[in-house]
Amino acid sequence: MFDPHHYPVVLYWSAEDQAFIVEVPDLPGCMADGPTQEAALANVLVIIQEWMDFAHELGREIPAPRERLQIAA
Repeated sequence: MFDPHHYPVVLYWSAEDQAFIVEVPDLPGCMADGPTQEAALANVLVIIQEWMDFAHELGREIPAPRERLQIAA
């Protein structure tokens, strides 16, 4: 399995949720939140591991982390 720390993430503030949101583009549907950037990033590491564990249990392929995100403007 891959190291959760190696997945690139997108971190942003959500005024609607009044929280920082972290999305993991390489893992569909994998995201977390927190009241601070630090908390959101800590939470997403737990969620990445849970996402990978569940995918493994279901026999699904776990995508490798990309080295860089490509963001189109």
